[in-house]
Amino acid sequence: MADPALHPETIYHKTHPLKEIAVDYTPQVCTHCPESSEITITFDDRGGARWRSTTRYHFGTFSAQIKCPKGNTSGLNFNIYLSSLEGDKSQDEIDFEFLGKDKTIVQTNYYTTGTGSREEIHGLGFDCSDDFHEYVINWFPNVIEWLIDGKVVRRVEREPGSAFPEKPMFLYASVWDASYIDQGRWTGPYVGSDAPYVCHYKNVHVPMETAIKDS
Repeated sequence: MADPALHPETIYHKTHPLKEIAVDYTPQVCTHCPESSEITITFDDRGGARWRSTTRYHFGTFSAQIKCPKGNTSGLNFNIYLSSLEGDKSQDEIDFEFLGKDKTIVQTNYYTTGTGSREEIHGLGFDCSDDFHEYVINWFPNVIEWLIDGKVVRRVEREPGSAFPEKPMFLYASVWDASYIDQGRWTGPYVGSDAPYVCHYKNVHVPMETAIKDS
């Protein structure tokens, strides 16, 4: 086993199941089973929902197995991401975002003090609604890694003097209609022909040793 004194980053890899969540809106379309760490969000005529951890974390490994909604999901965005505070225009953020117009790709991005525009598109090699796949964000003081089924699909190293996500962050996930963005070019126009749409999350894990106790 690596000596933590020689490899302090090892504390960031220790995780445990997420047992408690908060639902920011439309709680009636979100279910959570703490025993199995399973969460669902349903998008229908009531809209979608957004859940989050109840605790912020300052670096660490975050993971979930996700099975995205089936059917024609054009217009929808389903995701898992870290954010210092959703809605804060100066937020830090690290994203996995699925774009409903094409379920064979995923977009990664990160923000520092509200500035993003670091998007990259990755081919999955599968339809993200066919089965569960594991998505992992490793967030360290000087490195971010995005992994899918154990494979690193993107790695960003902090450059000297550059901005980098460093604010404590919640783990979030949501399903929402993003068809109004860029006139539908980002996620496609919303069709809704196969509603209700259900996004499944299970085996959600968060860091054990980097939780921030809010005063």
